[in-house]
Formats: sequence, structure tokens, C-alpha cells
Amino acid sequence: MEIRVHNTMTGRKEPFVPIEAGRVGMYVCGPTVYDMSHVGHARVYVTFDVVARFLRSLGNEVRYVRNFTDLDDKIIRRANEQGVAAIDISERFIAEFQADMRALGVREADVAPKVTEHIAEIVQLIEKIVAHGHAYASGGDVYFAVRSFEGYGKLSKRNLDQLEAGARVEPGDLKRDPLDFALWKAAKPGEPAWPSPWGEGRPGWHIECSAMSAKYLGDTFDIHAGGKDLVFPHHENEIAQSEAASGKPFANYWLHNGFVQIDNEKMSKSLGNFFTIRDVLERCEAEALRYFLLGTHYRNPINFSDVALADAERRVDYLYETLAKVNERLMGYTPTEGPLLDGGLAEAIVPNFQKVMADDFNTAEALGLLAEPFALMNQLCEKPRGKKGADADRTLFALRAAVTSVGAILGLLDQDPKVYLLRRRARKAQEKGIEEALVETLIQTRTEARQAKDFAKADAVRAELSALGVELMDSPQGTTWKIA
Repeated sequence: MEIRVHNTMTGRKEPFVPIEAGRVGMYVCGPTVYDMSHVGHARVYVTFDVVARFLRSLGNEVRYVRNFTDLDDKIIRRANEQGVAAIDISERFIAEFQADMRALGVREADVAPKVTEHIAEIVQLIEKIVAHGHAYASGGDVYFAVRSFEGYGKLSKRNLDQLEAGARVEPGDLKRDPLDFALWKAAKPGEPAWPSPWGEGRPGWHIECSAMSAKYLGDTFDIHAGGKDLVFPHHENEIAQSEAASGKPFANYWLHNGFVQIDNEKMSKSLGNFFTIRDVLERCEAEALRYFLLGTHYRNPINFSDVALADAERRVDYLYETLAKVNERLMGYTPTEGPLLDGGLAEAIVPNFQKVMADDFNTAEALGLLAEPFALMNQLCEKPRGKKGADADRTLFALRAAVTSVGAILGLLDQDPKVYLLRRRARKAQEKGIEEALVETLIQTRTEARQAKDFAKADAVRAELSALGVELMDSPQGTTWKIA
């Protein structure tokens, strides 16, 4: 199957051809761990989690590397404010990030390197860049000489004249040119430092990803990914320093996801208009947030709102309610041979999913493919059981297998439907101040009234529950309920 991806470097969709057939090296820039992660981070890591899952589902061996920037000006500043070591701040927020990712169903990367554990590799890379004439030492700092690297700006489509107009030298900089950027920073009081040929100091930001990607994926690898905000300067600088050191192309495909916006403005900590993942998960299901993030093509901006989240939550509820009905009907079912009642739908779900995902990982269209099979499953659950319903049962079994297979790649529908729905019911009851014990008591009263053929009383109890916002579902197995 041909996969086509939109390559930021060329600005167009291209066939994805790994360096080595059946093996994919992918590097995604990880978080700077000085605070809680926000929904913008969630979009990045949910997006590329699905990319890795999809590539693996086609039989590829994927080596997924996602770093932790555990050394940075913001981390040092936060540590000094709190009177603790920088590593205390970074380790705390690495743990918080990992907890958020687990909640969102984001699988761990194959390798999760930290800057502080790769100082030797960083120093060696800087030495190579200096030796090749693309960097220079100045007062204990080391700077990359941007004008020495032909092609600087090729990813972001910027030229040196444009960059020069906006460039400035910060106080304390020892650059030869305002466009140059730091590879190594001389030690300052109150900052962690390591020995180097240029004196005590620490790495600049951009050099870390070049060093760690080279160590775990080689000088040239398949996919480099991250948010659009990293195109310039971070990824542009990575290309310059990596290719200046190796003389080889850095990454063959560049994938960048669009921003999460609030009122059509980028969500960011600097603007103060962000929501942490933890805050959002206090008021909605993690799977609903994941569904919301996947409901827009990854390259497009996505507008975050309570209304959009609520819509995603209702959709996820519907999917689990359907699966719960299917599971109940098929309990103890043994697959049998015979015709299906779906016109070939079950057999087509996975190929159709693969087709849309192969077109630049179109998760929005992939989610749309679930509408028809779930609608049909609801219809089939109304068919009589027993011999008359045998064709329906076979069809439900096939449809369930297909949609859960697709769900596994999207990171959805992997919970026990009953457990999910009970948790959702408890959460909604708490939000609306409805006592579950009272509801159960009223349902028992209604059941007893119906058994006594006191239908007036049974109807009155149902009306009382409806007024509370409780919807009853009667079946041969008994009465269940949910918050309307």
C-alpha cells in the first residue's frame, strides 16, 4: 500500500518510502518539562502516536524516539524560584507528562532520551561542527555560523535577508552575526554546568535533538515531526547543525501538526490562554479529548471549546453504548458460517480505513467511516434472537471485530464498554447532583409496581426519574439507566 505524506520541506504530498523497507525511524520533539502539559501538547503526541500505530499496523518496524528537554532556561528559572535543583523540577514534570499521556492512551516511545544524559554526545557533535568550519567559540560560548551553511531557511522558506531584518543581538551575546545561534552556553552562577573544550557550560536548545536523533536513528532517518511552531527556528536550526556535521541529509520527511486555538488564536503558555491536560480531564473523559483531537486533520488548526468537547464525549458515549448492546447480545456466541446482512460492509471497513489513513494520516475521515457500521449494529441489535437472528449475530460479530481493529489503531474503544458507561454515569450523576442509590431504589420500586400490575405507580416513578434527568432502558435482562 502506498502511503502519501505532506512533507513540510517540499510543501506537497509525496509517496512515503522508508530508507529501509519495512523499518521506519521517527523522531518527535518532546516537551520542555518545567510545567504541566497543555492541550496543544496533547495534540502533538496523540497525532504521532496514531501515525506510529498505523505504520506498525501495516507491518513496519517503527523506532519511535521522543525526547525530554530536561535542561532549559525555563526549568532553571523555575528551580531557582523554588530553591530546588533543576533536576527536581524536570523529573517532577516528566512524571506528570507521563501520567497525562497514559490517560490519553499515548503509548510510550521506544526511546525517550533526556538532554542531561547526553551531554557527551552533544559536545562531540559541537566539536565536529566547529571542525567543519560552521561554528566558532566566543568567550566560552559556541555559536553556529548561519551564513556558513548554504540552504539555511529551506524548511521554513525564509531567506537570510528576511531574517537579518528581524535579528538582534541580546545583551551578553558574543556573536559575530546576529543570525548566529548558540550551540553551547558558558556557565553562569546558579545554573547547572558540565565540562567541555570551551569551558564549563551547558548546551543550547537546538543542538540536543540533533545529537539524540543521530545517536538513536543515525545521521539520516525517515520522519521528523512536531508542532508547526517548531518549524522555525528549532527545526531549521536542527537541519543546519546536523547537516553541517554529517554532510548528509538530516530527515527525509517533515511532518508538522496545526495549532490548537482558543477563539481562533494559538493556545500557548506565553499568551496565557491554555488549558492543561489535567484540567480538561477533570471535566471530560480522556477518550473524548483524544476523539476531539483526531476529529480534525492533523495539519489543520483546531478550535478548542467546551461545546466541541461535549460533542466528542457524546459521540464516544454512543460508540460504547452500541458496543455494550452488541456484547450483551453476543455473550456466549460461537461464530458460525453463513450469510451476513451488511452488504460487504464488515469486510470493507479495514481496507477503507487503511486507504484514508494512507492519505496523509486522515484521522478525521477515518472517524467518519465508523458512522455506518455503528448505525447498522444498532439496527441489528433489534433483530430477534435465536435461529431467526443467526444472520444478525454473525454480522454483529464481524462488524464488532472490524471496528475494534480500527479503534485500536486510533487508540479508541479499548475499554470495557460496561466499565466505561458505569464510570460515565457516575460522573454525570455527580455533576448533576443525582444520588445513584436513590435512582436504584426508585427503579426497584417501579419494578415491583410493574410486577404487581400497578402501571399507574410504575409510570409515576418513571416520570419522577425523568424529571431528575434519568433515562430508563427496559430489556428482557432488566432495567438499566443513564443520565440523559
